[in-house]
Amino acid sequence: MWIYEQSDWPHFKWNAEALAYKLADIRYRQGLLLGKMAGIGFDLKQEASLKTLTSDIVTSSAIEGELLNREEVRSSIARRLGIDIAGLVPASRNIDGFVEMMIDATHNFSRDLTEERLFAWHSALFPTGRSGMYKIAVGQWRTPESGAMQVVSGAVGREKIHFEAPHADKISDEMVAFLNWFNSDTTLDPIIKAGVAHLWFVTIHPFEDGNGRIARAITDMLLARADGISERFYSLSSQIEAERKDYYFQLERQQKGATDVTGWLEWFLGCLGRALERAEDNLKSIIYKTELWNHFKQFSVNERQRMIINLMLDDSFEGYMNTSKYAKLAKCSNDTALRDIQELKAYGVFIQNIAGGRSTSYRLRDPV
Repeated sequence: MWIYEQSDWPHFKWNAEALAYKLADIRYRQGLLLGKMAGIGFDLKQEASLKTLTSDIVTSSAIEGELLNREEVRSSIARRLGIDIAGLVPASRNIDGFVEMMIDATHNFSRDLTEERLFAWHSALFPTGRSGMYKIAVGQWRTPESGAMQVVSGAVGREKIHFEAPHADKISDEMVAFLNWFNSDTTLDPIIKAGVAHLWFVTIHPFEDGNGRIARAITDMLLARADGISERFYSLSSQIEAERKDYYFQLERQQKGATDVTGWLEWFLGCLGRALERAEDNLKSIIYKTELWNHFKQFSVNERQRMIINLMLDDSFEGYMNTSKYAKLAKCSNDTALRDIQELKAYGVFIQNIAGGRSTSYRLRDPV
């Protein structure tokens, strides 16, 4: 018996006392993180939000086995939010659509979630009307013609059915109940509501494809409500992707169980807590950048030096800096590169590594 076949579906219940400690810890971590973010400069805060939203979109697709180009995602977000970054690249239509959905979910978090809005999100995810090579119904609930919606593993003839969603004929009524609850229940803590909404939506599985990505967008929408801000500084999708095997195990166990969802919510809150821990580690990197630029401000630096520092602070930068690499990146002569490097070394921004001679290289100063 699937959870939606229970007589009390969809009247979920849980042990609030069992969840109280984890919920309080998450609220504490959220407050701590958002307080620290409020203390850094606008540009770095914008950079942190861009990095988080990029990771959210890339990993949400990775959970479903679809690999997106991170630079295309980053560029698409930057263009839509008016963030000035170097190296913008064109993005494919499906990436632009995913970005539009996530920005709508997180920046318009206070708006009601409606059938029309969900259809628009789904259409944005599948702009060609296809999922891979297969034509699907876009911007509408799945139809009986699409067949049973099952999660299956194993070889042909020996398949194991992990979950079977409600029949397509029931989708409309199921979604009316979900959306009425989503938009009317204002007393429930939005973090608990995010966990319940995620489970409820993926259990209904209202679309032919894209249900997981839309469920995570709905979850982020509620987490933005919990934070009270549209900027994202922690990524639940990244943590779910890191724990993907357990994520599917927990979903399957709950979908085969009763409407008491305490176990699912315990896992959900634990996963969210670990996402916040990861965000705290990322914040250290942001604070380091703030300290470095504050140190940098007391010196007269040229545009080449500023550009090189920005490149070395980027997560995609690999290795150390040397004269020839500097000259190539800054489009200057080796002599000019060496002068710039020696200045940065004198300013205490560059630290020379131990190896000398032709292997001479430099790294950024260590965090204070």
